[in-house]
Amino acid sequence: MSEDTALTVMALVHEAEQRLAQSGVAFGHGTTNAFDEAAWLVLWRLRLPLDQLDENADRAVAPGAAAQVRALVEERIATRKPAAYLTKEAWLQGVDFYVDERAIVPRSFIAELLADASIDNWLGEHTQRVLDLCTGNGSLAVLAAMAWPEVQVDAADISPEALEVAAINVARHQLDARVRLLQSDGLAGVDGVYDLILCNPPYVNAASMAALPQEYRAEPELALAGGSDGMDFVRQLLADAPARMSPQAVLVLEIGNERPFFEAAFPHLEAVWLSTSAGDDQVLLLTRDALVAHP
Repeated sequence: MSEDTALTVMALVHEAEQRLAQSGVAFGHGTTNAFDEAAWLVLWRLRLPLDQLDENADRAVAPGAAAQVRALVEERIATRKPAAYLTKEAWLQGVDFYVDERAIVPRSFIAELLADASIDNWLGEHTQRVLDLCTGNGSLAVLAAMAWPEVQVDAADISPEALEVAAINVARHQLDARVRLLQSDGLAGVDGVYDLILCNPPYVNAASMAALPQEYRAEPELALAGGSDGMDFVRQLLADAPARMSPQAVLVLEIGNERPFFEAAFPHLEAVWLSTSAGDDQVLLLTRDALVAHP
């Protein structure tokens, strides 16, 4: 009897964890460490629920299935592609989304704010039209439609390829009647005014782009690169946004680790910084009044 005959799910997870850790792969596309990524790959390959590792820890894994798991782990290491591109799925706030190389792997901290109602104090009965700008695979648009069943959501992106992926997710969650997909360069291709704009734009500064691990370079550069200080897209957005916002509207903007660059670019703009699991400097909220008052 080979040693694989008695191999368990948890033993295979630990084996995969060790391989990933030794190989120096980068995380950040749904997991933050080798153990969690190993558990994801093992459970997915074995067609087991991703949230039931403990329940299946002692389950025996046949040699053939173990070989499939090992092949997937080696593919992750050899290609340096994010695991989400290998499994074709990503999870955000417990909701599953399809993803492939046509769109960035969804990981926006804005999703947390939709789930925990952090921005609801700025919303109300007037909130009828929502825009998810730079929608990528459509995940924030879908989550917004789920969070507020009474609103209509537009999901806009400059990339027709990303919108193809977004269409898959809108259909998957049966939201075709409430989520409209638009090809738009910034706000140029949208119509009317919105009561809430969500935006996770390209904001990575040039120096950080040059230092990105391979996993991030597997994603569309268009969704990441924000120019020398990361603020190229944001500058145009903030200039154009008031004309696309109703009087009580707010803009929720993710800028990642670029707060110093944001504050240098907009030193007199009154922003509300929102708390997420990554801290108080990743996502901000801007009212239309603040944008109009900004010199």
